[in-house]
Parts: sequence; C-alpha cells; structure tokens
Amino acid sequence: MQSLPGDMLREWHDFYVLVGTASATLVGLMFVSASIGANFYNQSHSGAMKAFITPTVVSFSSALVVCVLVTVPSHSWTSLAGLLGAGALLGLIYSGQILVALLVSHRFAVDMSDRLFYALVPVAAYAALGGAAVLLFMQSPAGPDVLAAALVVMLLAGIRNAWDMTLWIMLNTPTK
Repeated sequence: MQSLPGDMLREWHDFYVLVGTASATLVGLMFVSASIGANFYNQSHSGAMKAFITPTVVSFSSALVVCVLVTVPSHSWTSLAGLLGAGALLGLIYSGQILVALLVSHRFAVDMSDRLFYALVPVAAYAALGGAAVLLFMQSPAGPDVLAAALVVMLLAGIRNAWDMTLWIMLNTPTK
C-alpha cells in the first residue's frame, strides 16, 4: 500500500497535466464558439443552450477540476476519494437532469447519437469517477486506471459534443 495518493498517482502526473490542459483549452474554445453563435441565440434558444452547450462546458470543466484535484500532493486517501466521490455525485445528478430532459420528457428533437453523447455517456463517465473514488479510498491499484478511463470518456464526449454544437451553429446561423 502507498502512504499517500500522490505516491500512487505520481507516475500519472503527465497524463493529468495533459488532460487538464486540454480541458481548460476546450472550455475557452467553447466560450469563443458560443460568442460566435451569440447572434443566433436568443431567449427562445435558452432551453437548447442548457441542454447542449452547458453539458459540454460541464464535461470539460469536470475533467479539469478532477485533474487539478488529483495533482494536489497533500491529499490523504480519504480527502481525495471524498472530493472525487462528491464530484461524481454532483455530475450524476446534473447528467441525470439532462438525461430526463433528452430521453424521458423529450423536450428536444434530437437523434440517437446526441442522446447517447449528451446524456448517457456523461452518466457512465461520472459513474466511473465514483467507482474510481471508491477504489482510491480502498487504495486499490486499479483506481488510477478507472480514474483515467473516466477522464478520457468525459473529454471525448465533450469533444464530440463541442463539434456537434459547432456544426449546428454553422448550419443554422441565418445568412444575410
């Protein structure tokens, strides 16, 4: 058993820096993309913005926050697992709300791939984050692998959703 989580996660440092940097950059690009589409968005699009743009930013931001938390060297097993578990719970609650909006209440006409990547994939990523929190609390050597998988899923879902949103803005922005 390792004495601190930092000892076990030290060899993952570059991975977390890379994923965190990518996530931070992509959050910034989401703001640029949303600004470009601002001429198109109005109050009638606020529901769609909450259902599509916000989950993408949340996905990137969640990956960034997890990477920042994991690179703090002074965490105990309990503090790191507790913070990751709390983040997973908040992410599951938020993703559950999006899941209900897209799958259950059918508030938006979306195709199956959008339902999958905006609703179901984030639920899986946050569930994996919760599993990683439990494994890290137990000081299991599988914890870093599950945590990395959760981060990659968050990042890939966010990239796919950002591309989907960008294409939608381009195709639906009125021309002069």
